[in-house]
Amino acid sequence: MAGKDRILVLGPTGAIGRHIVWASVKAGNPTYVLVRDTPPTVNKPRLVTAANPETREELLQNFQNSGVFLIQGDMNDHQSLVNAIKQVDVVICSFGRLLIEDQVKIIAAIKEAGNVKRFFPSEFGLDVDRHDAVEPVREVFEEKAKIRRVIEAEGVPYTYLCCHAFTGYFLRNLAQIDITVPPRDKIYIQGDGNVKGAYVTEADVGTFTIEAANDPNALNKAVHLRLPANYLTLNQIVSMWEKKIGKTLEKIYVPEEEVLKQIKGMLQSSFPNNYLLALYHSQQIRGDAVYEIDPARDVEASEAYPYVKYSTVDEYLNQFV
Repeated sequence: MAGKDRILVLGPTGAIGRHIVWASVKAGNPTYVLVRDTPPTVNKPRLVTAANPETREELLQNFQNSGVFLIQGDMNDHQSLVNAIKQVDVVICSFGRLLIEDQVKIIAAIKEAGNVKRFFPSEFGLDVDRHDAVEPVREVFEEKAKIRRVIEAEGVPYTYLCCHAFTGYFLRNLAQIDITVPPRDKIYIQGDGNVKGAYVTEADVGTFTIEAANDPNALNKAVHLRLPANYLTLNQIVSMWEKKIGKTLEKIYVPEEEVLKQIKGMLQSSFPNNYLLALYHSQQIRGDAVYEIDPARDVEASEAYPYVKYSTVDEYLNQFV
């Protein structure tokens, strides 16, 4: 453990935060989490609950049993946030979409503390500087991009983690609305199904995040997770699933005009269906996971950390057979 940077995870009990904590512990980094006395009341989508059944209380107890340092504090209590940050070297934020803009409070605390070597803002999705998403996703991406600009303007050292599509959101149901397991009869596919997307398990997001946190070459760059075995079209994934279950699905291809009409019709409806549909559209039709890497500002995770054994799409789907 000697020589390892101390890592503070904000939002440690969320769908991604919990995996970052465990990856940090596994890597031997002294690991800290900020814990509020009164947790927020959030209605989690069924997909998130299905992928992460462990409760907040169970997680915190398991963290403590594993040597994680629990710090009482609150993002809205500036001094408690500064005090927590002064104890660590790296700050990783994994807040949900509703708290993106509140990260300016973290940036202010980092500036006052003056000791942080690296800040990972809450990204963990598509590259927000390279997208053509529609609402309601566009607004969230623009909020994340604004946070990037604040970080850069304030001179805070950073790494942006662009992991693209979580398996818990995109593969658990093969990008179908209102189900939590892959379909066995018919499937709706946005567009022609031939646009590549990038998939990764939440646990592997945690692993690669900590690899980047411990990598000086990732300083002031974006780290991209487009893992070779998981950089696939939906048609390829459906074919993989069909072979596993020994059955051909009825495929209904939905043209972009119809998808946009569906998203627009759902804009007034509750999260998460409208948001998920727009995310699927961003990756499956607009191809927002398809772009060239710029070595001056980007790191391709599979090339930088080739020794990391990650879960493949093929392996992930086995649990549903």
